[in-house]
Amino acid sequence: MWKFSAVILVSAVALFAQSPKYGVGRPATPEQIRDLGAAIAPDGTGLPEGSGTVAAGRDLFVSECARCHGVKAEGDIGPPLVGGRGTLNTAKPLKTVGSYWPYATTVWDFINRAMPFDRPGSLKPPEVYAVVAYILNLNDIIGNDQVMDAKSLPKVKMPNRDGFVADPRPDVGKPDVGKKAKR
Repeated sequence: MWKFSAVILVSAVALFAQSPKYGVGRPATPEQIRDLGAAIAPDGTGLPEGSGTVAAGRDLFVSECARCHGVKAEGDIGPPLVGGRGTLNTAKPLKTVGSYWPYATTVWDFINRAMPFDRPGSLKPPEVYAVVAYILNLNDIIGNDQVMDAKSLPKVKMPNRDGFVADPRPDVGKPDVGKKAKR
């Protein structure tokens, strides 16, 4: 997943700087690159300060997320975020935070960058921690009283963490979590 985040970041930068061969695009400004944000590694590298509780996340979810994902994250015009455990090897797998995502830090990174859909990146780090805590709680991954922050979030063991396999191709390399991939 770390490599995937790095690929997205590099691809986004490349979008701003097309090849002169075609005469389109322009180099990215330092501000545009900075606005892409830091990639968050599975080990938590890059997570900012702040913390959030399940209770605070419930309130934020109702005000910011429920209109797309439903009040209990069951899905509406947005995908469901709960349920699906045990369905990945069936004819109708349900890929949710609780059934599919391998790292809680990836959930944080996605919400931070892409949500709410109509105002991506508008949530402050403590709000993101709180929403993640609520979603993890709805999936019975963390308890009601747990606080999520840069230290506790990477320690969360997601149900499908071991459901992913390493890429066996020799040209891809096998980077350590949070370190740059071999090229």
